[in-house]
Amino acid sequence: MLALEGVRILDLSRLIPGTFCTMLLGDLGAEVVKIEAPGVSEFMGSSGPLGEEKSRKIAAYYAPNRNKKSVVINLKSQAGQEIFYGLSQRADVIVEGFRPGVAERLGIDYETIKKLNRKIIYCSLSGYGQDGPYRAFPGHDINYIAMAGILGLIGHDEGPPVIPLNLVADFAGAALYAALGIAVALVARNRTGRGQYVDVAYMDGAVSLMTWFTCGYFFDGSVLRRGQSWLHGAYPYYGVYETKDGKHITIGCLEPHFWENLCRLLGKEEYISYHFAPEHTFQKPEDEKWDEIRSFLRQVFLTRTRDEWFDLLIRNDVPAGKIHTPDEVFTDPQVLHRQMVIEVEDPILGKVKQVGVAPKLSSTPGKVRSLSPLPGEHTNEILRELGYEWEEIQDLREEGAIY
Repeated sequence: MLALEGVRILDLSRLIPGTFCTMLLGDLGAEVVKIEAPGVSEFMGSSGPLGEEKSRKIAAYYAPNRNKKSVVINLKSQAGQEIFYGLSQRADVIVEGFRPGVAERLGIDYETIKKLNRKIIYCSLSGYGQDGPYRAFPGHDINYIAMAGILGLIGHDEGPPVIPLNLVADFAGAALYAALGIAVALVARNRTGRGQYVDVAYMDGAVSLMTWFTCGYFFDGSVLRRGQSWLHGAYPYYGVYETKDGKHITIGCLEPHFWENLCRLLGKEEYISYHFAPEHTFQKPEDEKWDEIRSFLRQVFLTRTRDEWFDLLIRNDVPAGKIHTPDEVFTDPQVLHRQMVIEVEDPILGKVKQVGVAPKLSSTPGKVRSLSPLPGEHTNEILRELGYEWEEIQDLREEGAIY
């Protein structure tokens, strides 16, 4: 049994945050039906010019759409809307990522759907939320983390902010918070018998991720500055160092005993007393001794390779991490042991590798049951489940309501 088995989700998302959210829920057992628009696909394949075989392969490796069925519906047509209404009556969750107001214009918004299904949980993902002065503003991850105060804190103090991919607002602030909101709403529905609206804003999620970092500000007005605090790399006991082979190692000796372990290993017991003090939380050190320590560490780490340092540091109970390239991640013994690389069997392609399921549930573990479908691969199947006859399906396809 899977944890979310029996939960049916209609996925209207066109962008990765919504798609990743429903992938997470699908991995945990939900049945996800992706409602795709005609001529639009998140991945580069289609059943058109690339050909069926190449399109199938591209789709199979597009992990965000795994564990999903695909239906192509023209929601701008009346017949397409009627199909969606029929699906909504049988669904538990709807996920959409349109800009505020679009779902209402299409006639598929929460207020419309809840009249058909009072138990529906309807989740909307948008940049700034469904209300407020920024409601209609366009944006992407870089804009949201900038406004949330995150981007200004990433990088060295002497340089400009560093863009951290779109992991923060898109994947953490939106996708993970949406999955959490939906899961909580499902629990609440078990108690109340009613569904509800889940309004997820990328910027809200990004601001929420700043919770721990803002405690000082709300306490006494202390403000973090880029590259100035103990978690920014301002202190040598928490940083990145180049190694003999041109690669890099990280150390994270935040606790005094870890720093002591490193100092003793390197024969520098006189550095042990130079560690965290309350002023390190928000201020870069002024004592020249810190420059000496950092210079020493930079030189000493150049004497061995990255992997040699990692083995030596870990043996001596020093928090260390190799800066991996993406390909190295998926040969790492811990990643492999934790089944974060899996192989899914495809009848045509054979074994297809993908990233595994992160939450390890002991009784109801997640599972990748199917690879990503081609757009519209399950249109006939889903419509037949709704009671449409073959002749009706053909008529709908000819009039452009489905594809």
